Amino acid sequence: MRILVAPDKYKGVQGAREVAESIARGLGDVLTNVEIDLAPVADGGEGTAEIICDALDGTWRECEAHDTMGKAIMARYVWLAMGDTAVMEMSEVAGLKRVAPSKREIERATTFGVGEMIRHAASAGARKIIVGLGGSVTNDGGFGMARSLGFRFVDEAGAEIKAAPVDLRVLAHMDSTNVAKLAPARIIAAADVRNPLLGPNGATRVFGSQKGASDAQLEILEAALTRLAEVVTHELQVDYRNEAGAGAAGGLGFGLMSFCGARMRSGFEVVAEAIDLESKIKRADIVITGEGSLDRQTLEGKAPAEVALIARRYGKRVYAIVGRSDGDARLAEIFDGVYAVAQPDLSDEENIGRAPELLRDGARQLAKTLL
Repeated sequence: MRILVAPDKYKGVQGAREVAESIARGLGDVLTNVEIDLAPVADGGEGTAEIICDALDGTWRECEAHDTMGKAIMARYVWLAMGDTAVMEMSEVAGLKRVAPSKREIERATTFGVGEMIRHAASAGARKIIVGLGGSVTNDGGFGMARSLGFRFVDEAGAEIKAAPVDLRVLAHMDSTNVAKLAPARIIAAADVRNPLLGPNGATRVFGSQKGASDAQLEILEAALTRLAEVVTHELQVDYRNEAGAGAAGGLGFGLMSFCGARMRSGFEVVAEAIDLESKIKRADIVITGEGSLDRQTLEGKAPAEVALIARRYGKRVYAIVGRSDGDARLAEIFDGVYAVAQPDLSDEENIGRAPELLRDGARQLAKTLL
């Protein structure tokens, strides 16, 4: 029997490789004469660069940048010598991990540092730049990134809008005179969601509250992104507000397409190609995937669902070992079984602390059914 273990990260708990290793240990406790292959996956969020780096023998590079609140930091991204390709995650500079919950100010948080990373890679000769969109703490539509690339945003009086994305409500004009030249770099926006920029299924309404926005702030942020989209459409003669993935990373998907001419792609597909996942699934008898929380959002392009769909295409049995599951009936259509390992009698902190042990236990349970 050949088993492929291909989980995503458990956000805030363990990286994808650590999860895969814990699951493999549990399987090995029960099963003999079995070959276990590990293929950690990602879908454009945290861990994307690391997985591609490991698969394609990349190296890490550092650059000076600013975090989402303007603090100077050192950021890193992956360089793939074959193809002169840079792979970076927006969360490296503008992610939840960069700012403590008590210090997050969604009305001021920007993607300025993302533009700095892009410029650094382009100046180093990158012919392709992959930007993973996931884990953001921003909701600025790529405004900060565009500013760091040289775009100027001004109001009716000609005063430049520099600090807060919410000030985009009074945006009147954009000046692209001094925009940095990124050629010959092609930019790929690797998204883990398909949301548009605006509306009930857009960046603000779906994800804003998860980043700490109050109801009042949601209204302000939606108005700001609406005005940004109107001005961009008028002055750049492009309109990506309704494109799938435009709302990814607080609208950074929209910004990358609008200001950088980026091509939007499924983050999972980008990773799957890099690690040759389809070939690995074809060779396996059984596929095991997972993530921290298996729910309706999983079905919107998240890695475990995409792994399962490939497995189904080749007639493979596929299981999920997860922290928690909301029991959505549609999950039963693509998984042969779902094993939720978080213990209801334990606190979140206790479950996180015992994650390796719980994952191993869940894998043992699954292994016993395979016997």
